[in-house]
Amino acid sequence: MKYICFGHLDEKNWQKYSPEEQNAMMDECFVYDDQLRSGGHFADGYALDAPQNAATIRYGGGKVTVTDGPFTESKEILGGLLILEARDLNHAIQLISNHPGVKMGAWEIRPTVDLAGMIKESEERRARAATK
Repeated sequence: MKYICFGHLDEKNWQKYSPEEQNAMMDECFVYDDQLRSGGHFADGYALDAPQNAATIRYGGGKVTVTDGPFTESKEILGGLLILEARDLNHAIQLISNHPGVKMGAWEIRPTVDLAGMIKESEERRARAATK
C-alpha cells in the first residue's frame, strides 16, 4: 500500500544551522532515501520550494480566488513529501521514524486511496446519466 508522508520544516530552527550543517543533514536524508529505495519502500519523493513561491486557490461565492502563499498559522512549513510502499500504517510509521528528516520537523503519514474504483463508479454514473 502507498503512503504519502508530508515532511514539515521548522524554518526558525533550520536557520540556526550553518550551510555546512544543513547540507550534512540533507545528505543524511538522501542516504536514508537510498536505503528505502533498496528495500523497495521509496516510491517517489519531492522537496517543495518556499511558501513565498506558492499560491493558494479557493472556491467561494461562485468563483475561484488566488492568493500568494499558503498562509498557514504554523511555525513549520511543508517542506516535501515522500511516497512510501509499506505493509500498513505501522510499517510506514516505522520507516519514517528512522528518517533523519524527523530531526527537522514533524511528519504526517496518510494512506492513499485507490482511485480506480472511484473512477469506475463515476464513469458508470455519468454513463447512466447520459442515457436518461
